[in-house]
Amino acid sequence: MGQFGLIAYGSYLPFQAISRQAIFDQIGWIQGGLKAYAKGKRSYADWDEDAVTLAVAAARQLLTTADATKVQQLSFASTTAPFLDRSNAGIVAAALDLADHTHCHDSSGSQRAALAPLVAACQNQSDGLLIAAGEKKPVQPANVMEMLAGDAGAAILTGSDNVIAELIATQSVRSDFVDHYRTAESGTDYVLEERWVREEGIAKIASPLIATILQENNLSVDDIDHFILPVAYPSHARAIARICGIKEGAVADALFTDCGFSGVAHPLLMLNDCLDRAAPGSLILLTGFGQGMDAILLRTTEHISDYQASITVQSFMSHLRIEDNYPRFLASNGQFHPDWGMRAERDNRTAQTVAFDKSRDIYGLVGGFCTSCETPQFPKARRCVNPDCNALDTQQDYRFADIPATVKSFTEDWMAFNRNPPLIYGNISFEGGGNMFIEMTGFAPGDIAIGDKVEMDFRIKDIDDKRGFHRYFWKAASKRQM
Repeated sequence: MGQFGLIAYGSYLPFQAISRQAIFDQIGWIQGGLKAYAKGKRSYADWDEDAVTLAVAAARQLLTTADATKVQQLSFASTTAPFLDRSNAGIVAAALDLADHTHCHDSSGSQRAALAPLVAACQNQSDGLLIAAGEKKPVQPANVMEMLAGDAGAAILTGSDNVIAELIATQSVRSDFVDHYRTAESGTDYVLEERWVREEGIAKIASPLIATILQENNLSVDDIDHFILPVAYPSHARAIARICGIKEGAVADALFTDCGFSGVAHPLLMLNDCLDRAAPGSLILLTGFGQGMDAILLRTTEHISDYQASITVQSFMSHLRIEDNYPRFLASNGQFHPDWGMRAERDNRTAQTVAFDKSRDIYGLVGGFCTSCETPQFPKARRCVNPDCNALDTQQDYRFADIPATVKSFTEDWMAFNRNPPLIYGNISFEGGGNMFIEMTGFAPGDIAIGDKVEMDFRIKDIDDKRGFHRYFWKAASKRQM
């Protein structure tokens, strides 16, 4: 049997982060003990991002290095998915414009939700499994998770060709140890005492599990080059490593200083960060904790030297825009409900019939390309929009989502309703032809200019507060300068 493992990966962090000191300056009078965490920054998603859009963004990063036709299954992993009874994975697949026969399923209910399908894939040797994880954790102001959490997306793809990290073995254990929980009624996490979680939970579960998987594969702790334990408190991984005898230099960066704990996405995000720097032949012990633990052994291959992620995790973290506006941060997380003015008093009900009929236009941003005059257009129509052509029924599918564009005109509208004012919109011109009037995102007020390079991002278009529905479309996002 040949090698089986990971053949591609992708990561995503939102455009902005907030200084933890800025958070503490506002809530320190309530919880003075949080001063210990008031260092560095934590990433946070804007109002028009959720777990689905974060997962889409990470998967799109992955698909810059892999052929989408290799994807046979899609597993969307999150505990903060916007829909309880709708296939969130189906939305991700539609945004990626995957084939209709792609098997899609949601994985949730535990911080191990992203590792569960990977464990199954390892046991079944399942080629073409795309695991896309996204987490936008709702946090209560002055709760410790407000300081520890961070929003992110991460994705991996399994296969047997040009494997960059071979899946060697897995081991799992279940234990209904409650370190935190969140219910539909509570809305945010209830977090239990840190020391109890570390000593009675993680340590007693992790130590025998790690010993077992190493012993069964004739390995020792000295063989581990990268030890990944994604937990909210960054010191816990080092403590568990000492208990297990794992060398300190093997403990993976918890990404606390510049990102924060991204929940379900964090095991994959930390793994991707390791893969960004790992040498061939490196042994990686990837674990995930949450009502038990998963342990997965991987070994990088010679192909890791030739693999280059489109944007590394470290590059994302080092290019975040730092905010110190705490109310803006709260509003982005739905924890601040100001009077947005009369222009916000509108019904955002989604026309589901139109959304279904135009699904590929809306979710995949697929337009048309005239085979007669080679003019791209959106939306696709029977007749070409080029007045010098006007050919009938010459349109081929043409996906605009992956094509760079340039700002032709823009308006920063401080009068229109937007949950992160101003509302920015205007005309963009795509490379190779095609124009679109569209909303823009990722720009700070005053930053946008005519001629700026933009790329398309899958975002929330509207939130129907009355019916609890997220409506999605694409926006022109500021091109990241890496």
